[in-house]
Amino acid sequence: MSKFKAVRIDKDDAGYRAAFAEFDESELMDGDVTVRVTHSTVNYKDGLAITGKSPVVRKFPMIPGVDFSGVVEASSSDAFKPGDPVILNGWGVGEGHFGGFSQRARLKGDWLVPLPAGLSAGQAMAIGTAGYTAMLCLMALEKHGITPAMGPAVVTGAAGGVGSVAIALLKQAGFHVIASTRRPEEADYLKVMGADEIIDTKDFEGAPRPLMKERWAAGIDSVGSLTLAHLLAATKYNGAIAACGLAQGMDLPTSVAPFILRAVALLGVESVQCPKARRIEAWGRLAREMDKDKLAAMTTHVPFEGVMDVARDIVQGRVRGRVVVDIG
Repeated sequence: MSKFKAVRIDKDDAGYRAAFAEFDESELMDGDVTVRVTHSTVNYKDGLAITGKSPVVRKFPMIPGVDFSGVVEASSSDAFKPGDPVILNGWGVGEGHFGGFSQRARLKGDWLVPLPAGLSAGQAMAIGTAGYTAMLCLMALEKHGITPAMGPAVVTGAAGGVGSVAIALLKQAGFHVIASTRRPEEADYLKVMGADEIIDTKDFEGAPRPLMKERWAAGIDSVGSLTLAHLLAATKYNGAIAACGLAQGMDLPTSVAPFILRAVALLGVESVQCPKARRIEAWGRLAREMDKDKLAAMTTHVPFEGVMDVARDIVQGRVRGRVVVDIG
């Protein structure tokens, strides 16, 4: 099959636009592995890329989609052979290298992770970059020495992709989980995911005091800005917050007080350039530790043709949990 369908983003004198287009395999970018893509997913970054709300895409034309799972069709890499099931996330795919909203992909074998036993290709995309990032956050908290015995864990952006998986993983690890959301109508869903308490994001409006009442020992934050500042001010002595997102903004209006008076740690978590060994560890743990029933409960499937609508919805905050795109 030399022709395939993909989402194409262009930026020229006619403006910025995304539409389905037909490609030839000769147009694929350089790489030593060619993959038949079976599933992808829609992350917030994908929504920004398709809508053009933020300068995510660095090269044009571009096929967006920072995640995909599929089957190797051709390989000159020693690590993979035809027929191998694989996962891709990060490495600038969908930004500077053709991504996963496509029936075909060609890229470096070093960027791929073998699909771990215990996960289907669809389940891997139900987890996706969002869930993989949530696991990296949990691993960072554990490495810092945070345990459930130290106190509750708070999750911001709780009804989103990172938040939904983070709640399930923290609950599985034994934490009392506090879910923070601006969508109170999602309370029942968050409880199914494992939330023990639900708080309104309105609690985090306005500038926080340098130190506030100690409420949690750990946190996973995908929001940033004022929300992260509030989390830090209310973190218990020797606690830690793993930060992985900036949905509210890149600023951080806080003080040194939580760090020097309560020994609070702010742990930065980055998923795009994460070393392969840590990726494999994270995906292996997800295959073993992610509650598959909860994963199914947080997941919606859409056909490839529906990816544009979902991308617009996720930027508007209208997507709950995870969305799997069935590429075909």
